[in-house]
Amino acid sequence: MLNETTGRLFLENQPVTEVQVRQWIADTEKAERLDAFVARFGRLQDTLGDKLIPALLSLSGENIGPAMDNLDKAERFGWIESAEDWQTYRKLRNQMVHEYIEDPRVLADALEAGRSFVEPLSRMAEILVAEAQSRSHS
Repeated sequence: MLNETTGRLFLENQPVTEVQVRQWIADTEKAERLDAFVARFGRLQDTLGDKLIPALLSLSGENIGPAMDNLDKAERFGWIESAEDWQTYRKLRNQMVHEYIEDPRVLADALEAGRSFVEPLSRMAEILVAEAQSRSHS
């Protein structure tokens, strides 16, 4: 769903601008797409990081620890590309939610960064889901 929402919200090869964000917020349909992007970006990351990664670690016989420890293990197993990047995604998600109300210029920058993270986040989601499926069939 995140990929589809991304395609409906952003114009290809055009950076997100403050003016564009202000227009989106003023237009009900665009505002709903913006809400959907922010929510789906955050929900995907939360579901993977807070639920699926710990579940996979448990199935692998690993101890579940603090989020950063779990992310480090997930990186070592090859389930995510980078624990550090994951933390960047988390900070960005928080920024998009907070800045939505506060500052359209900062939100534009956060949305542009978020758009660039959709592809790697989606790749990691596919890897994690495939890993979960392979373990459920074992």
